[in-house]
Amino acid sequence: MTEPAARYDVQGHVAVLTLNRPDVMNAVNAALSTALGEGVERAATDPAVRVLVLTGAGRAFCAGADLKALAAGEWIGAEGHEDWGFAGFARHWVDKPVVAAVNGYALGGGTELALACDLVVASEEARFGLPEVRRGLFAAAGGMVRLQRQIPVKRAAEIALTGEPIDAATALDWGLVNRVVPHDRVLTAALALAEVVAGNAPTAVRQTKRMLHRGGTASGSDWDDAWTGADPWAANLEAMSTVFGHPDAVEGPTAFAHKREPKWRDE
Repeated sequence: MTEPAARYDVQGHVAVLTLNRPDVMNAVNAALSTALGEGVERAATDPAVRVLVLTGAGRAFCAGADLKALAAGEWIGAEGHEDWGFAGFARHWVDKPVVAAVNGYALGGGTELALACDLVVASEEARFGLPEVRRGLFAAAGGMVRLQRQIPVKRAAEIALTGEPIDAATALDWGLVNRVVPHDRVLTAALALAEVVAGNAPTAVRQTKRMLHRGGTASGSDWDDAWTGADPWAANLEAMSTVFGHPDAVEGPTAFAHKREPKWRDE
């Protein structure tokens, strides 16, 4: 049986999406874009899933676009979903948090996928970079939209203009990733972080992510389909009304007062 280009698995409240073209370092073609995009949709609509983890099979997270497919004139986007962006993910809004488990090389589009995630756990062997300028290309899958929003602009310029990769320790120092762990623990650490997030009130988490993007300080508000460019304080009031009007806003303090674990409602 042919392996899917992206695998979908659920562990508790966490959906794990694995780029699954290890022989080509998970380079992105149409099959991968379609499978990954469909996996995101599946997780987004499953009320049991609260957090997504994105990782890669084999020794790479993602080496970017499949250049052989591009050279052959092939479309590498998700079938029928140009709006999902690169790999069926780069502009595919989901209000559930996404944790990247970067298990190896994340170059070009691989770095752009990491930038599109909310949290990043990197293997100590991971490498990040936008080498497009070295090939006469441009980091058009969100790299030049998100990079300078997530790290200081001078460091963003060094990555984007030199095209040289940086190691995981540098990425951590520059604020591109949240944690660096031993290579054999990257997925375990990402899942542990995802479980911490998944243990919080789902409605509050989703609204908090939405406000991070609407405030323009996260992965780029341009990909949030609910963003209208309105006053962020108006958006904040909207989120506050949603969260404080939800039963979880009563359950949380009540559980704390009674010294028990809260029982969240997925609505």
